[in-house]
Amino acid sequence: MPEETYREAAAILVLRPSGDTKSREDGLEMLLLHKPRKRDAWQLPQGGMEEGESVGQTAVRELAEEAGLQHVTVFGESGATYRYDFPASFRRFRPDHIKGQRIRFVFALISREAQVTVDQQEVDDYVWLLPSALSQYIVRKEYRSIVEELYREAASLIRHES
Repeated sequence: MPEETYREAAAILVLRPSGDTKSREDGLEMLLLHKPRKRDAWQLPQGGMEEGESVGQTAVRELAEEAGLQHVTVFGESGATYRYDFPASFRRFRPDHIKGQRIRFVFALISREAQVTVDQQEVDDYVWLLPSALSQYIVRKEYRSIVEELYREAASLIRHES
């Protein structure tokens, strides 16, 4: 029997200007997508890497597939990774030796006018939010912590480029 491994995946933290000039935060909203499931439904756009793809290529492809967004400016890649095991209920339906995912992350900017389009099947909703609202959407503490860390890292990169 083959050794169990983690599927390589990429996610993208997409930021846009918030339009809230009174906010004490960095003035950048992030995009979260909602998957039609009971647990851990809100997440960053993400998906598995295909043969020959880089982390950035995967993240941009998944963003286009899941949110209909194609014109983003990728401005960095995080050194952070998030690894998790698939739940046993999901593993029953996988005929392979993949036991979970290892996600790497890239950062992108998009204009405030960009229109998100979800397919109502794989993704059924979306939200733009400031980091202070994350706990209302992401329940799993470990995942919420990494998203908060990614936001801080991305905002720092933007400040240093300005």
